[in-house]
Amino acid sequence: MRKEPCGRPAGIMELAYVCEWEKRPKSVHCPSVPLVCSWSCRNLVAFTTDLKNDSDDTDVSHMIHIIDTEHPWDVYSINSGHSEVISCLEWDQSGSRLLSADGDGQIKCWWMSDHLVNSWESVLSSSVDGDPIVALSWLHNGVKLALHVEMSGSTNFGEKFSRVKFSPSLTLFGGKPMEGWLAVTVSGLVTVSLLKPGGALLTASESLCRLRGRVALADIAFTGGGNIVVAATDGSSSSPVQFYKVVVSVVSEKCRIDTELLPSLFLRCTTDPLRREKYPAVTHLKFLTRENSEQVLLCASNQSGSIVECWSLRKEGLPVNNIFQHRSPVVGEKQPTILKWRILTTTSDLERVSAVALPKLPISISNTDLKVASDTKFCPGLGLALAFHDGSIQILHRLSLHTMGVFYGSSSNQRAGEELAIKRQRPGGATLHFKALQFSWTSLALAGVDNHGKLHMLRVSPSMGQVLEMNTTLRHLLFLLEYCMVTGYDWWDVLLHVQPSMVHNLVEKLHEEYMRQNQALQQVLATRIVAVKASLCKLSTATAARACDFHAKLLLIAISSTLKSLLRPHVLNTPDKSPGDRLAEICSKNSDTDIDKVMINLKTEEFVLDGPPLQSLQQLIQWVGDFVLYLLANLPNQGSMVRPGFGFMRDGASLGMLREMLVMIRIWGLLKPGCLPTFTATSDNQDSMQLLFRLLTKLWLCSREDGPPQDPDESLIDECCLLPSQLLVPSMDWLPVNDGIIVRLQGKQPIRLQFGKASSLPTGGAVAAAAPLELFTRSPGSQKMDNLRCVHMGVCPTEESKACTRCGCVTMLRSPNKTNAMKQWEQRWIKNCLCGGLSPYMTSRSPYMTSRSPYMTSRSPPT
Repeated sequence: MRKEPCGRPAGIMELAYVCEWEKRPKSVHCPSVPLVCSWSCRNLVAFTTDLKNDSDDTDVSHMIHIIDTEHPWDVYSINSGHSEVISCLEWDQSGSRLLSADGDGQIKCWWMSDHLVNSWESVLSSSVDGDPIVALSWLHNGVKLALHVEMSGSTNFGEKFSRVKFSPSLTLFGGKPMEGWLAVTVSGLVTVSLLKPGGALLTASESLCRLRGRVALADIAFTGGGNIVVAATDGSSSSPVQFYKVVVSVVSEKCRIDTELLPSLFLRCTTDPLRREKYPAVTHLKFLTRENSEQVLLCASNQSGSIVECWSLRKEGLPVNNIFQHRSPVVGEKQPTILKWRILTTTSDLERVSAVALPKLPISISNTDLKVASDTKFCPGLGLALAFHDGSIQILHRLSLHTMGVFYGSSSNQRAGEELAIKRQRPGGATLHFKALQFSWTSLALAGVDNHGKLHMLRVSPSMGQVLEMNTTLRHLLFLLEYCMVTGYDWWDVLLHVQPSMVHNLVEKLHEEYMRQNQALQQVLATRIVAVKASLCKLSTATAARACDFHAKLLLIAISSTLKSLLRPHVLNTPDKSPGDRLAEICSKNSDTDIDKVMINLKTEEFVLDGPPLQSLQQLIQWVGDFVLYLLANLPNQGSMVRPGFGFMRDGASLGMLREMLVMIRIWGLLKPGCLPTFTATSDNQDSMQLLFRLLTKLWLCSREDGPPQDPDESLIDECCLLPSQLLVPSMDWLPVNDGIIVRLQGKQPIRLQFGKASSLPTGGAVAAAAPLELFTRSPGSQKMDNLRCVHMGVCPTEESKACTRCGCVTMLRSPNKTNAMKQWEQRWIKNCLCGGLSPYMTSRSPYMTSRSPYMTSRSPPT
């Protein structure tokens, strides 16, 4: 392994891409203003910049920018309306709401408008007029998951990831957590805002202690008992760091705040004679995790350097006076104890720290956990990141504070001329360095915003530079993918580390682990695992066709559950099985190739529906018919895994699902012939549904789950060869065109992008290399598809549409159909896309419109 000059292994951190703003006059930029950044569990990154008005230097716009990590150039910029510099940004636990706070005491809550990731509005706000906010957090909702790294080899997800008993900060009647936020001001005030069920805001403020003093830095943590702990310092390293317990309650429709002083600490560097005056200011104060109030990180600095200390709250025995030493102890009496802060470790003198990022992966840190990490070689979540004023970043072990890796800045990736320009010190100390830093939720990526407002995305190696066997690396990535599946978090940052050669093994191992779970958990994760497999398969040309199969399977599962949900029992006091369950049971037991004979065994009265619902769902029914025809017609060509559809040939569950839907459609066709799928047949007396059902049943019998898999016999293949001469085989729009960044990050060279310009994205990548495949080619004059409604929108759609940033799925923004059945289908995709992503839509016309420029002349917030 190549070594860096400092003797540490290379490859700990690598720049994946950097996104910068278009060229603009220096007069409008405010490089000295502090920046803040926050990364949500849905892989949305929010960060701030400040811009001066061209005509008036005193008029400054405080901007909030929100990007999706897969489409960083599609930035949505909000003129926040804050009157002072934004000091805090905080995402909620769902990753869909954002808090912003400023130096004037204003706090705003931003929501997605219509669940669109590039449309935000501020609907709630609170304020402590003229009192700058120094710390901000959402109240805890009581949901906490623990990762058991030592159980990563277990076959049970319940042993790998367990729910920890943790009380919400505040509960409503019945134990439901109450939503809201808490902030600490510079004058020592703690303010709480609670979201009442009706939408109203309940606010209250209270002093942290009787003698209020200046609070320069603060942080907030939560305890398992539902209490809140606030750490605060006045900014001087010679002053104590104070800790307060905060209890929030609601009494008679009024919010009440109680505070209690906890043990404080003095920095070690102030008691060291050699360093007593060396680091006069405390510049960073952070709890190691928001859910652990017993470990805190402190950074003290001077103009040129810093030192970092890690402290832990311990319970110690209280020494007893000698007078009482020989007294015989009372039975059951315990030695008195006291809580006291003890220093765990400290660094040597460092460069001046400009930003700190702490890992979000819920791994507990103790000496036992250190041994587990050493045995398993699992490093994500063990390190914290420090950015320095010289442009470098170091990852330190968050307990021992020893250096695990160094990133020397993006200057090494610039052209030679640019490198010299960056390294040269600029007047006023404006060297390129990171002012805000944030880890992703699996700690495998690091986002940094530099003093020019550019966004840098870094990969963080899961091995932290260790040389690991391929199986060990795969096991670690698999463990994190399973964690994302269980929590519902987005897994984009895990994909950053998946090489094309790993894809096949990861997909197979993920399926094996999934099949070992109990039936209930499999049902919960059924669509999520298919979405994970689809995103993995896009990373390799060898598996790109399988991505098409997984995407089609997601649509198939959704259509099947929607159509079955329309069935109603004929009599209210029916047995425990629903009509959909009975349909599945009868179709699985009856292997008859005649669709009418299977239909006879069903209670047709359960399938009686009004005409409008059936007619409105015709395009979904048409997709099912076209899909079955395409699969059967291409059966003779499935000699390899390259062609789409191969994954369905041995998938007995999916073929059985298609078979059930053909039976259902056949019955509905008797009631409403207009809902039947339309086929172009060469013969007038051709019963297309009967033909397709017969061939599909023969294929299904070869891959039933209750028997050994068999190859299709020659007679079936011969009949499928004749299908194109009997029916016109449709062309399937298998996979939406996805112009995301992840497939272009396979190389080690960083990609340079520009905000607001998708054209800055380089061509190439795994999927682009597969262009000869028919499924990836789109001619300029081809029909645009609404991938969720399964309808054509025309060559040049006039309707506004929205497109998923993960899979590229495009659908119209407004529904052209007003029937209840179609509304039920469309409600499925209001918040999430077919791929199970994260409020993933971008309003567009073509389908991605140019992002709103952050340097707009308007000074009012968007409505």
